[in-house]
Amino acid sequence: MTILAVDFGSTFTKAALLADDGTVLRTASTPTTGTQGRGDVLDGYRSLRATLDVDDDAVVRACSSAGGGLRLAVVGYERSVTAQAGHRVGLSAGAKVVHVAAGELTTSDVAAVRAARPDLVLLVGGTDGGNGTVLLHNAARLAKGALGGHGSRAVPVVVAGNVDVRDAAAATLATTGRPTVLADNVLPEIGVIAPESARAAIREAFLRHVIGGKGLSRDPAFAAMVEAATPDVVLRGVEVLAAVAGGGDVMVVDIGGATTDVYSCLTPEGEDAGLRKDVVAPLWHARTVEGDLGMRWNAEHVVEAAESEHLLATVPDADALRAYAARVHERPGSLPVDDDERGLDLELARLAALVAVRRHARPAQPTESPRPLANVTALVGSGGVLRHGGPAARDHVLGAVLADHAGGWKVPRAARTGVDTAYLLFAAGLLAADERTHELARTVAAQITP
Repeated sequence: MTILAVDFGSTFTKAALLADDGTVLRTASTPTTGTQGRGDVLDGYRSLRATLDVDDDAVVRACSSAGGGLRLAVVGYERSVTAQAGHRVGLSAGAKVVHVAAGELTTSDVAAVRAARPDLVLLVGGTDGGNGTVLLHNAARLAKGALGGHGSRAVPVVVAGNVDVRDAAAATLATTGRPTVLADNVLPEIGVIAPESARAAIREAFLRHVIGGKGLSRDPAFAAMVEAATPDVVLRGVEVLAAVAGGGDVMVVDIGGATTDVYSCLTPEGEDAGLRKDVVAPLWHARTVEGDLGMRWNAEHVVEAAESEHLLATVPDADALRAYAARVHERPGSLPVDDDERGLDLELARLAALVAVRRHARPAQPTESPRPLANVTALVGSGGVLRHGGPAARDHVLGAVLADHAGGWKVPRAARTGVDTAYLLFAAGLLAADERTHELARTVAAQITP
């Protein structure tokens, strides 16, 4: 028996064919179809199956961020508490947080949520046994709000607030037919963040209500095949990688066509180990997504963000980089055609990685501490620009991250670097979700050598 792991990405669809012992047999990728009016998303998938010569009886495990990934709006009680907790849970669940609202929603607040075009709303608020009025008020507003998704699809709501009023909130949402998934409170008490139940509920809502509603495929096989959002799967893969990497802290920088994602699996020590001084405790296994930092769809924004971080002074020819970013932004499927363009592509990747890691490390609120990354022992890069660029690309991009002493965060004192050259982190994450294949996930992750 073989296993085919597939990631339907925003720009490329990638696949890894694995033996039943976790050994990687073959890998391949193809431009993602079914987006921008280009046929059906399964067209590219079928092409990959033919390229990899996949047996008809192979087990297929798949994830997706095609069609822009999972867009999440968070509605909470008080921004610095429950909305912040929901924001963190959303990011760790593989979602791109496109809007955060706090307090009792007004008509204009609901309009702002609608304008953000979320695929899913995470409704949080109040500790267990605490104030439930705002949660109930916001459930009523969301029930009546015209939050249409792709086509006529109704945007589902995950309720993950005060459990004492959760059922009442769900009943209110049900009065207008709003799809609803219930979860445990993301903030059951002050200083305690409990993300797992909400992450699972977001995954369920993604599979049940979202993935089939993006218009990517007319074939129900696509919705049946996809298990989770790609970033959620990759975070699990990073957790497996940390487990097989000798117990040290691990950070992964995934530079994609639409976003740059940073993952970290940290072991708190000293003051951090008992950290309860923040109202919302930190997530030690965390992901941040930078929706404005992409090698193609958001290439111009990479340059803008780098300029705001005072990084353009390190670019040999900033004007040439701006022109190149504008070209690839207009043609997201384009690839570098010569050494000059390959050099500019690497500069885009370096800047995207630097800005994304700075944002990942910095505290989200003035009262918080920076994320403690000084003990990272393995920095792993991912994304096509690194997978295909060889050691020189790795050193240029990841070396810059490790030397970024001006970013306001403590860089690792001693970290080895590597690249997920076969793009296996997603495959490890897919296998890790099932106890029957968890050991295979470790085998796959062990083939990534930082």
